[in-house]
Amino acid sequence: MPRTSRTRLGLAAVLAAVLTGAGVATGPAAQAHPRHQHHRTLADLAERHGRYFGSATDNPELTDTAYTEILGDEFDMITPGNGMKWYATEPQQGVFDFSAGDEIVDLARANHQRVRAHTLVWHSQLPGWLTDREWTAPELRAVLKNHIQTEVRHYRGKVYSWDVVNEAFNEDGTYRETVFYKTLGPGYIADALRWAHQADPKAKLYLNDYNVEAVGPKSDAYYALAKELKAQGVPLHGFGLQAHLALQYGYPASLEDNLRRFGRLGLDTALTEVDVRMQLPATEEKLARQADWYRDLTEACLAVRRCAGVTVWDYTDKYSWIPDFFPGEGAALPWDEQLAPKPAYHAIREALK
Repeated sequence: MPRTSRTRLGLAAVLAAVLTGAGVATGPAAQAHPRHQHHRTLADLAERHGRYFGSATDNPELTDTAYTEILGDEFDMITPGNGMKWYATEPQQGVFDFSAGDEIVDLARANHQRVRAHTLVWHSQLPGWLTDREWTAPELRAVLKNHIQTEVRHYRGKVYSWDVVNEAFNEDGTYRETVFYKTLGPGYIADALRWAHQADPKAKLYLNDYNVEAVGPKSDAYYALAKELKAQGVPLHGFGLQAHLALQYGYPASLEDNLRRFGRLGLDTALTEVDVRMQLPATEEKLARQADWYRDLTEACLAVRRCAGVTVWDYTDKYSWIPDFFPGEGAALPWDEQLAPKPAYHAIREALK
């Protein structure tokens, strides 16, 4: 998952180019939204289905009061785009700084929103002290455990879920050669989940990745891993499908089936970082097709009992990561740069009604 803000962007996020069957609905319990009496928001509509509808946000844009008013009103789940990543939370070894994440958690609590915490273990946006040296397996294992448990303990009781391990696989379903994989082997994923669970037994723990919306080699790798982890009794509760989609590459037609098969493993799923970019300029035809995709992916989540909810990767084109990483592309979100709703917004509402 990419950064939401257009500042200090990490190259690895460029690769982020760019789910469930049995049981009862497992979305967060409906919250009271007294501030919504004037207008049924996306959160209100989603809660009637036992789902949430969320947005990512990032600290630099929290000074934009017109932006934060919509952020606080329309959504019931918030994801910090950058403030909980390793570079931000442990900039020096053993020296932790939770100020950026705390600001977003405090804002969410003030607005009666929950938080999808993001992310504990990722190959990108790591601090230099971690990437600039060679580690022995025992050294890195201790560093990883300390980082996970210190951060999860800090937010214990304050967040709904964690993206524990992010982007662990390559497109062909092989393990990504991260510092963690190369030094510790594939067992680092199970260890990370166990350590996070020890630190906050009530938080839902997710694996999260992009280009896993359709059934294919990458999502198959996660399916096999999730099945193995569940068989071993490892605390894994959900699978996050980022859903960074692009009109020119086609809609993932097997999304609903994919969500359903992870549900049959006993996992929640969620669409965690949704945007639908297009080659600029945006036209009425492209915006209409984008709206269809937003409607379809929302309906796919509603159709699968174990799909907990949908989060857009920030809600407005004003703060989208897309233009910085995909030159000539953009207009990916349900609100435009002037914070006006686009056809995609109305399509989501139709799906939720």
